Amino acid sequence: MRRNVTRSDRLAVLATVVAVLAGANVVTAYGSAGAEALVEPAIAVVLLGLAHRFGLTWADIGISRHTWRKGAAYGGAAIALVGLVYLAGMLLPATRAVIADARYDMALGSALLLALVVIPLKTVLLEEVAFRGVLLGMLSRPAGRAWAVGASSAMFGLWHILPTLEVAKQDTAFDVILGPGSAFPALGVAAVVVFTGVAGVVLCELRRRTGSLLAPLGLHWATNGLGVLISALLWSGITA
Repeated sequence: MRRNVTRSDRLAVLATVVAVLAGANVVTAYGSAGAEALVEPAIAVVLLGLAHRFGLTWADIGISRHTWRKGAAYGGAAIALVGLVYLAGMLLPATRAVIADARYDMALGSALLLALVVIPLKTVLLEEVAFRGVLLGMLSRPAGRAWAVGASSAMFGLWHILPTLEVAKQDTAFDVILGPGSAFPALGVAAVVVFTGVAGVVLCELRRRTGSLLAPLGLHWATNGLGVLISALLWSGITA
């Protein structure tokens, strides 16, 4: 059941959500992975509370139980598809250097913990609740779904600026793609913002088709979590 909320209330709540996400972005970029895995789920809960204050229903956010089955089916299919793409990239010499992210040169046990626990809690849960759940629902009210998809996806792209600057300090993949001594960080940041913005549109479409956050959650985890596992395998020499 929708709550009666005034326009000024909604603007205030939306501004609060953006402010909370700005603070979370700093934590994401500069905090320790362990701390983030605890803090960011709490931030997701705060955002859900703000969404309720805004007047959104569970269906508006994408977590209605009536959409779980369809969302899980799409999410599972997305995980399988991404897994096949990563497997092909791992087996092809031309793409191995791009996939082998230096951040994940670690023991396989550590990679499993990162992929199956830390990334779902630290990255995927908050970002999907925030951008495909709360913000998409809030922005759809005044301006319609198309504008909401564009705005939330643009913010999703901008969200990645600070983390990308941190990644560039240790990830050799940027040198492989852009070449040593490239115009990074400007070129690299711009490319990541555009790429993640487009990815945001794809994730929003999955959310629209299924009505569930489970579908974009599956795709989002696959691109991150499976990437960690494949990188760790490559660095371990198992595929050599």
